[in-house]
Amino acid sequence: MIEVVSESEAREHIAVEHAMETLEATSNEKEAILRREMSELAAEREHEIRVALVGNPNCGKTSLFNIASGSHEHVGNYSGVTVDAKEGRFQFKGYKIVLVDLPGTYSLSAYSPEELYVRKNLIDNVPDVVINVVDASNIERNLYLTTQVIDMNLRTVIALNMYDELRAKGDSVDMAQLSLLLGAPVCPTVSRDGEGIPELFDTVIKIYEGSDPKLSRHIHINHGPEIEKSIDRIKLMLQRDQDLRSRYSTRYLAIKYLENDKDIERVLSALPFTEELKAARSEEEERIQGLMHTGLESAIVDAKYAFIQGALAETYTRHLEDKPRRTVTDKIDAVVTNKWAAFPIFILLLYLIFQATFTLGDYPMQWIEWLVGKFGDFVASFMREGWLKDLLVDGVIGGVGSVLVFLPNILILYFFISLMEDSGYMARAAFIVDKLMHRIGLHGKSFIPMVMGFGCNVPAIMATRSIESRKSRLITIAIIPFMSCAGRLPIFVLLAGAFFPRHAALALLGIYALGVLLAIVSALIIKRFVKDDDLPFVMELPPYRVPTGKAIWRHTWEKGRQYLEKMATTILVGSIIIWTLGYFPRHEGQSTREQQENSYIGQIGKAVSPALDPLGFDWKMDIGLLTGVVAKELVVSTMGVMYAQGDEEVPTDEETADTQLQAALVSSVSLPAAVAFMIFVLLYFPCIATFVAIKNETGKWRWAIAVCAYTMVVAWVMAWIGFHLTALLI
Repeated sequence: MIEVVSESEAREHIAVEHAMETLEATSNEKEAILRREMSELAAEREHEIRVALVGNPNCGKTSLFNIASGSHEHVGNYSGVTVDAKEGRFQFKGYKIVLVDLPGTYSLSAYSPEELYVRKNLIDNVPDVVINVVDASNIERNLYLTTQVIDMNLRTVIALNMYDELRAKGDSVDMAQLSLLLGAPVCPTVSRDGEGIPELFDTVIKIYEGSDPKLSRHIHINHGPEIEKSIDRIKLMLQRDQDLRSRYSTRYLAIKYLENDKDIERVLSALPFTEELKAARSEEEERIQGLMHTGLESAIVDAKYAFIQGALAETYTRHLEDKPRRTVTDKIDAVVTNKWAAFPIFILLLYLIFQATFTLGDYPMQWIEWLVGKFGDFVASFMREGWLKDLLVDGVIGGVGSVLVFLPNILILYFFISLMEDSGYMARAAFIVDKLMHRIGLHGKSFIPMVMGFGCNVPAIMATRSIESRKSRLITIAIIPFMSCAGRLPIFVLLAGAFFPRHAALALLGIYALGVLLAIVSALIIKRFVKDDDLPFVMELPPYRVPTGKAIWRHTWEKGRQYLEKMATTILVGSIIIWTLGYFPRHEGQSTREQQENSYIGQIGKAVSPALDPLGFDWKMDIGLLTGVVAKELVVSTMGVMYAQGDEEVPTDEETADTQLQAALVSSVSLPAAVAFMIFVLLYFPCIATFVAIKNETGKWRWAIAVCAYTMVVAWVMAWIGFHLTALLI
């Protein structure tokens, strides 16, 4: 309970600096001020507790973080939602709690970047207390991570979360005995509604203060006499190095070294007796293999599960029934994961979501367009004719408004995606496609980032960190740009609604399916060029849960807010730039159409036209594609600006179009060109943010450049095929 504050920290404190500058003090007086300031800083720091949240994916860890800290992180039933540590701060009973939500992970091995990230965070930035969140409905699996936290000798509190589900089954846990066996207090919690959260943090404070010695005790997981001999041999060798002993638990290092942990090997490679260590490990591996007929790593894992099973045998009581009871989850899974029904159900759900996106979004879309139009007329009525009026009405209101009208569709799509994620169905979707993914060189786990790509490619690419295999991770990153992100959705809603008014949902489903199909084909091609060993993993199916209205609303609104923020920044600036390039240089006496063609933007469009003319695009569509490199929403904004400057207003036709822009497109763009444009938008260069994300996650510019060049080639070829096939069919 000693707080250490350095002199330099105290000198940086504003009060000290002010005192030193304004007070004419002797050296002794300055020293006294410094000591007082250091004492105050130490006292302040004494009341701050840094708490790290660790746990398996789907254990409710992020929900607990949200309800405790008031943060608004999204909760999803799959690994990879939390790809970095999130920090929240709140006051509790005189303490400032700094709560750090670490990525969900099944273990503290070094297979995946997430596992390595969590482990390094716990070692290099040791928290005051660790809250290990354990899913009460899957307690045996979750306690494996607990045994590894115990190996690290960290002050730990175990939150037995989703305890209401355990109670509902009629099961019970002897908390006091389990706490004793694990050497850490066990607190039942229900993070959905906050049950047990205050008691959990009461326990955290007691552990931090050390006020109740009975609450925790340091234990060793007993791996059996033979493995313990191996651990002790390596541990005693490591204890020769005093610097190593001061920074790490030598028992933990010994266990991980015996497990052939590559990261720990790098840590120990600088030791002067590295060769002696390697020889000792080889001897112990050979000894255990001869005794147990299994490798050391497998033997250690088996021993940990034996410890868990023994602890649960003494503390966990299952509800006795004459025959096993089928849970609601079992009954639903019997249908939705059935080998014959699974795919049709999944495709039907996607179709219904897209149909709802159009049908439910149609009325609010028309209302917003009406409001945008009236607002434009209102602004125009108060302004004199000239460039400023044209800029505000056509550039700002017309450009941003053309994107704003699709906000209802975005919100509806995210609402349904959130329902699938939070209910647990999205994990089933990954399970359903697991066999297919294996055939193309991926795992079912890769499907989750791919589905996330329907929202935004950037976090989807970041979520690939949860994939253990480097080969699978690189292939997944390469094919995510083929997943149609939310930025492309307004373009598809615009064109599908205009050119396929009676079958817009089918057109949208078809374009999404094309993206997935080309992603699969691309994976088959790319896997031939990426050589690496695949690592095994377990696809976890969490129980179905009824999503809370608060969580659904938060997720939906967060995406809607991001969409609005983009309109107020990127799209607004882009619309102004596009309008300016289309408005200047001025040529008096020319019609609006001639003015556009001779403007700066017309010249740019005509310069790139030769490359895109075979696809049936006009120069205005070419400009839309160029601006879409920055952000896909700018494609619609650009078209809104370009077609708002036409010679005359095009009347809307309820049979073929819903908005002025759709009507303008129907009158000037052929159906084959529209189909080719949708395909090209789906497949070509994702956006600059995605390009940077690919570079950051792969660590190589050449990989990002190669992915973007590949998508451009595929986009051109497929758009050309789409154009000519459509022309043949109509």
